[in-house]
Amino acid sequence: MEKILTLIVPCYNSAEYLNRCVDSLLPGGDRVQIILVDDGSTDETVRMLDDYQAKNLNLDLEVVHQENAGHGGAINNGLRLAKGKYVKIVDSDDWLDQEAYKEVLDYLESNPEVDLFLANYVYDKPAAGRQRVIKFPHLPVGRTFSWDEVKLRMGQYFMLHSVIYNRKVLDRAKVTLPTKVSYDDNILVFEPMVQVQTMRYLPINLYHYFIGRDDQSVNEKVMLKKIDQQILINKQLIVFYASQVNKRAPYAKYMKYFLEAVTGVTSVILIRGKKKEYIAKKDELWQFLKTYDLETYKSFKRRLVGHFVSRDVLPMRQMVSGAYLILQRLYSFN
Repeated sequence: MEKILTLIVPCYNSAEYLNRCVDSLLPGGDRVQIILVDDGSTDETVRMLDDYQAKNLNLDLEVVHQENAGHGGAINNGLRLAKGKYVKIVDSDDWLDQEAYKEVLDYLESNPEVDLFLANYVYDKPAAGRQRVIKFPHLPVGRTFSWDEVKLRMGQYFMLHSVIYNRKVLDRAKVTLPTKVSYDDNILVFEPMVQVQTMRYLPINLYHYFIGRDDQSVNEKVMLKKIDQQILINKQLIVFYASQVNKRAPYAKYMKYFLEAVTGVTSVILIRGKKKEYIAKKDELWQFLKTYDLETYKSFKRRLVGHFVSRDVLPMRQMVSGAYLILQRLYSFN
């Protein structure tokens, strides 16, 4: 019998948080396939994963050990083994809400098949005692809808935490993520969108996205250290949008919106780096966009974010940096 949902968990030195993550998935029982991918861990993660497999022989739970290939390499491995009708990625320091998890499984099982299922997610900062729920209040609820009905407010995007893809969509998209590169999740939520026609949204808080580790990839200092990886991913999105996206297709408006957001974030992080080398990287990114897709470059430059971040003027840089701090406080990211 086909499983309703495949859950892929990339794990690298995750021992501190692993129990919280995997224990939140086990209640899916025989309706789910769980794939735990050990990405060359050197801590207790290896033993913990093998213990989970040994103690849950009644479940479809598989442990994969691989040489370190990064988050993307682990997901690639998991996707090759996926056999559920739908697929969700759960990072090993995050977790699923138990009541919402059951409700989502019931919903997927009892409603018409769609290309993309969406739910809310929570920026969770346990150390600070703060949460921020990301909702999509303008999406239709309780029925299948198409791109023509997708309306989002500023700051709302279909992040990896909010999406559950139909496996057929991922198969058609043939996405292969780069190995040993951070921020690959942007590719996984971007490229398959061209295959999406039907969607459903359930306004419940399914995914808890843990914020708080000093070494986390979304930590601003870490982002600066890994900025070349962020730029690499950003450029891949630009190339895909320029070469693979039909600008007249229903999905194109959203994909342009997403690409603008990623390019804006990359630019702001580089601006906040302040050094000349970072400003030069920002300018080079915008030149890359101009070379690959002049029409989109001009469009971004006319809009508010592009108007500020693409210019190399100190007052504008200071304004962008200040606005970023305000948004960071409001939305609890990083």
